[in-house]
Amino acid sequence: MTASADEGEILTLKQVADFLKVTERTIYRLAAAGKIPAFKVGGTWRFSRAEINRWIQRQQIDGKADKT
Repeated sequence: MTASADEGEILTLKQVADFLKVTERTIYRLAAAGKIPAFKVGGTWRFSRAEINRWIQRQQIDGKADKT
């Protein structure tokens, strides 16, 4: 997938958990606490791949990766 296609890609909670190599529960807690960029559609969490990538970069720069 190209970088421009990534910009509009929306991921599920499971996809983000797989992408970050953590449990779904961890992603759910981060989203519910507002610590990771997320939004709800019909009561289920969704994530913008572009926003997740930017969040990862900020975590690396800040050195404050959440170890929940």
